Amino acid sequence: MSKLYSGAEIVFKCLEDQDVEFIFGYPGGAVLPIYDELKNHSSIKHILVRHEQGAGHAAEGYARSSGKPGVVLVTSGPGATNVVTALTDAYMDSVPLVCISGQVPTHLIGTDAFQECDTTGITRPCTKHNWLIKDIKDLSKIVHEAFHVATTGRPGPVLIDIPKDIQFAKTSYSKPKNEKKLNGKIHNKFSQSEIEKLIDLISKAKKTSNLYWWRGYKLWSPSK
Repeated sequence: MSKLYSGAEIVFKCLEDQDVEFIFGYPGGAVLPIYDELKNHSSIKHILVRHEQGAGHAAEGYARSSGKPGVVLVTSGPGATNVVTALTDAYMDSVPLVCISGQVPTHLIGTDAFQECDTTGITRPCTKHNWLIKDIKDLSKIVHEAFHVATTGRPGPVLIDIPKDIQFAKTSYSKPKNEKKLNGKIHNKFSQSEIEKLIDLISKAKKTSNLYWWRGYKLWSPSK
């Protein structure tokens, strides 16, 4: 029988497997199980801030300077809403961030519980994707998927909302699959001839729509 880990332990095992060295955050009641687990993982250094927005911007700075995704850890309610400005900034500037937020226990979601808010609804417009964990068995898969989404394609912020009871619940842990990232010249999807053809078409165009789109990618937007 495989070993069982708590949700809080799984979060840190995921961070370790993603080679995370620093997390930026501020403690709160809904995320205390994760903070309690922090002492058992000496390879990860926690940077304590004075405000969740500061944690987000600090993680942005780390991501910009290191080339690695920044990791943010905040509590539910006001903790999550305070980080929205930093998430929006990262979204607009294509900075990879992984924000982990605490949430009230699953049976209290939707009851206006203390420091509860619709975190996934609030952050949907300012993240590439977000997740509300409702089953402990999905936790490790989603955390690894979050890092993949944040760092591939157009980089940007993602958010994982983890209810407090999920942080205590236990299940087995599975490591991430090794996947090639699509970023960079080696792994781009377009041949040189396709790129040259696109440039030729744009240069010959006499009229343009508001946006150029090609294969789902926004290429250019004329100034108004």
